[in-house]
Amino acid sequence: MSDLLLELFCEEIPARMQRRAAEDLKSMVTNALVDAGLVYEGAKAFATPRRLALQVAGLPTRSPQTREERKGPRVGAPEKALEGFLRGAGLSSIDEAKVVSDPKKGDFYVAVIEKPGREAAEVISTIVAETIRKFPWPKSMRWGAASSEPGSLRWVRPLHSILCTFGPETEEPDVITVDIEGVSSGNTTKGHRFLAPDAFEVRRFDDYVPKLEKAKVVLDADRRKDIIAHDARDRALALGLELVEDAGLLDEVAGLVEWPVVLVGSFDEAFLEVPDEVIRATIRANQKCFVMKDPATGRLANCFVLGSNLEAADGGAAIIAGNEKVIRARLSDAKFFWDSDLKTRLADNVAKLESIVFHEKLGTLGARVKRMEALSAAIAPRVGADADKATRAAHLSKADLVSHMVYEFPEVQGLMGRYYATHQGEDAAVANAIEQHYKPQGPSDEVPVDPVAIAVALADKLDLLTGFWAIDEKPTGSKDPYALRRAALGVIRIVLANGLRLPLLKIFEKARPDFAEAGDLLSFFADRLKVHLREEGARHDLIDAVFALPGQDDLLMVVKRVEALGHFLETEDGASLLAGTKRATNILRIEEKKFEKTYSGKPHADHLVEQAEIDLAAAVDAARAEAEQAVKHEDFAAAMTALAKLRAPVDRFFEEILVNAEDMTVRENRLKLLNEIREATMTVADFSRIEG
Repeated sequence: MSDLLLELFCEEIPARMQRRAAEDLKSMVTNALVDAGLVYEGAKAFATPRRLALQVAGLPTRSPQTREERKGPRVGAPEKALEGFLRGAGLSSIDEAKVVSDPKKGDFYVAVIEKPGREAAEVISTIVAETIRKFPWPKSMRWGAASSEPGSLRWVRPLHSILCTFGPETEEPDVITVDIEGVSSGNTTKGHRFLAPDAFEVRRFDDYVPKLEKAKVVLDADRRKDIIAHDARDRALALGLELVEDAGLLDEVAGLVEWPVVLVGSFDEAFLEVPDEVIRATIRANQKCFVMKDPATGRLANCFVLGSNLEAADGGAAIIAGNEKVIRARLSDAKFFWDSDLKTRLADNVAKLESIVFHEKLGTLGARVKRMEALSAAIAPRVGADADKATRAAHLSKADLVSHMVYEFPEVQGLMGRYYATHQGEDAAVANAIEQHYKPQGPSDEVPVDPVAIAVALADKLDLLTGFWAIDEKPTGSKDPYALRRAALGVIRIVLANGLRLPLLKIFEKARPDFAEAGDLLSFFADRLKVHLREEGARHDLIDAVFALPGQDDLLMVVKRVEALGHFLETEDGASLLAGTKRATNILRIEEKKFEKTYSGKPHADHLVEQAEIDLAAAVDAARAEAEQAVKHEDFAAAMTALAKLRAPVDRFFEEILVNAEDMTVRENRLKLLNEIREATMTVADFSRIEG
């Protein structure tokens, strides 16, 4: 068995593209190898700022010979059918096919297609060339010599070299020939651009990695991340500080360096007057640096950590000084924005929102704020919030969007509103709600828990949803430009996490009195609830069964019904009653379709002739009354217990009774009794929608 080593060496690959590119390289090459009959034992892909690398271990040196028998048309079939068969099988004449006899179908042609094995080196050469030509970079470029037109090859940045070797561990590997747009394959690569720029030879993966390391290149991105994180924590600890962890920034910095070197810089303490989040955002966005905090106070320290790609002779002093200069300028801007914004009251910014169009069909941002005020006031009593505070928070919720700071750093919207509101003496609950009303913005984001924040957060999301539903701008397929799925999931998480009773249909009407899409939007919530509960192990069909009942717009009660229904169906009584109910429903559906009528109404006692149906009628009446009473008290577990009492009489009924009796009066009465079973179970869910 042999190993393949492939490296594509080029100019700097953007950090955000590297990890995906490594996975794409691995999947494209290995899938093509398997399709060609070259099954491998293992594969690993790597990326640095200047290279993509792939190792495929345990490859055979030759693809196997294949033999396929392809069935064709009958002997004597039309000429066109024969031509199509020959073309598809790669035969030049029908004489090259054999005739096979079938006792039932007669004689027909069969093409025997034999393909000889190919040398793995030949296959790999083709695969590598195709992979390079068809590589799915999100953005790519064409280039060429200064004196000529750009070539036809598209790559993320100019491609300089291709390293491609193949062979067993015990022998000198061969160089696989690949030639694309003047870039030819070989067995050489280069190390770090500045620290080890000279080319060196590579035989296989086992010497590739250590030679790269010697040439100041750490190939594995995860190892570069570990080096940066470990050294940054150590540098912070040495200063008596703590590193502020940032997984996203760590990924990015690891994608900017081949030889990670951690350095520490500082900035003027006067900048610490600016909120910590703004300092962090400024340093992160402009210089890709980490910040540190004082564990005693929890506030940021006037120090930052940077990842360098260079071991400098001066220990990094010039690099640190350069970063400090840029950060000083950026923090000066941030402090100017902060000081300027504090001079204008948030309330005075609200009028400016009238000139900002939120959506051409939904009016200005100012109009949206007014709708949020009314909706927040309506929601407040339902969530235990002070209506005046909720209205005030909604009024100020978007005012920071026209501040200097948020214009520069949109990611701190809401947060800056809280800072400004606090500085200007607004109620603490109001200030908190201004920040929290955007939450949750994702599955890992926190959920508002303060009543005022809950009211405004719900108003924000429900105004968004009813508004875009009203103008028929709904999510379609994978497209959701207004993040409406996220808004619905946000409502669901807020309601469930806080145990809220929120009748959505009434809230939709309050948000938009002329709203005609309430049912469709409620169905959208049902779909989002399925997504949310599925992640927690709930069954989607149970959610369908509960939402099928009329008026199910209380998400908390829907979830409680689903939970109780799930527990019930896990019992023997539940599974048996489900089977009996489905049987009853199926019989009813057939008969209703056959005679184009329904069998509603109470069965007549005088027409119940067998003891099993008499007992079932009595059991249904008792169970239904008990279940309805339990549902009124929102005790769904008790409702399930009541329905469980139907198991035995339903089983006995189907064992002893012929529903489709010859006497039409008896038959119709028994069908009404089946409908009673269906109606009894409908007190908790539509059992016909439950799978199984």
